[in-house]
Formats: sequence, C-alpha cells, structure tokens
Amino acid sequence: MSRTSSADVAQLADVRGFWRVLLAVIAPLPMLAKGIYYLITPVEGGASYDETLAAFTAHERLAGVLMWLDVVFVVGLVPATYAVAWVARRGAPRLATAGALVSLLGFLAGVALLGGVITPAAATVRHDLDPAAMAAFSDAMEGEPLIGVAGLLFITAVVIGLGLLGGALWRSRYAPAWAGIAIMAGGITHPFLPGALAQGIGLLVAAAGFAGASYALLRTPDGVFDLPPARVS
Repeated sequence: MSRTSSADVAQLADVRGFWRVLLAVIAPLPMLAKGIYYLITPVEGGASYDETLAAFTAHERLAGVLMWLDVVFVVGLVPATYAVAWVARRGAPRLATAGALVSLLGFLAGVALLGGVITPAAATVRHDLDPAAMAAFSDAMEGEPLIGVAGLLFITAVVIGLGLLGGALWRSRYAPAWAGIAIMAGGITHPFLPGALAQGIGLLVAAAGFAGASYALLRTPDGVFDLPPARVS
C-alpha cells in the first residue's frame, strides 16, 4: 500500500490557485456589465416610473438584456471588490482596509436592500401587472427610509470606497499604476457625470482598473498575497 506524505496532502488541499484565478476572472465583469448597461439603456437613470415603463414597453427585449447585465453586476460586485482589496492590501494595507470597509459595507447594503434586478417598471412589463398599482409601489419604495439609507451607503461605497481602494491599488505596486487611477476615476466621477452615456464610459474605465487587479492576481504565484505586508502605507 502506498503511503501519502503530509507534503502531498498539503499540495492536494491547496486551492489558493483556484480562488486566485476565479477572483481574477470575476473582477472586471461587474463594472463591465454595468458600463454596457448604461451605454445601451433606453432611459436615463433618474427617470420616473412612467418614463421607464414607457421605454421598457417599447424595448421589451432590451429590458430583458438589461436585467441580465444587472445580474452580473449584483452577483459579482462584492467578490470583485474583494479581489481588488486582496491585491492592494499587500502593499498598502491600511488604505486598502479602509477602502474595503467602506466599499463592501455599501455594496452589501445595496445588494441586499435596494430591490434587486427586477425593478417595478421591469416587473410591470415582464408580468403584465397593473401599471397604477406598480406606480404606487414604486413611490412607496422610493419614500422608504431604509431604501434611502441603503442608497446613500451604496453611493458612498462607489465614490469614497472605490476611491480609497483605487488609491491603495496604485500605491501597492502589485498592479499597474493606471489600474488604481482608473478605479479612482471611475468611482469618484460616476455620480457626477452627465447622462447615461458618460456614466457608462466612466464605469468601463473602472472595469479596466479592476482588470488591472486581475492581471496582478494572474501573474503572482500562490502564497505571495498570503504573506505579511512588506510596506505600511
């Protein structure tokens, strides 16, 4: 009977490479999906329920595509943010920790509390619901204090959290400098850009920054990001 050494068992149990590659693949997808969403959406982000309903009714298939793009964004946003923090903490641990706390708190609040990917207007079109009743539901949700707090946390995560994480990635030197700058630019400017087209382009810039973190994960051997930080920011 062959005997398996402890080193062989440890090697078989080491799944760090799997998680590193998985995070590298996921990292750019949420911002890429949301950027495309903004580029092809038939309605501006601040549109009323009635305007959104009219646009989705006229572009029902496109509304379905937008829903699936939102699925990629919502499902991948937290692990993608973690991927950036994982890379950045190796060279700028304090700044990366602050950015991760702000961004992950806001993103988790947004994912859990902001209503999901099927909006009232989308649900009305997909399931032929009563427009007046769904309009009342939409108004009630917009006036709900908990939704307002979740929205504020989400915007804070985008502007401040990603700004801090981008700065940490820039200072870490484990990813290209442009990657951190792209994340900072895409996050900080997103709420202030005029129109869906400009906002979509801004998110694509952020997606490029997340891809820079993917590059760092793919080119770095297992175990490097598990070591104690070499520098303190």
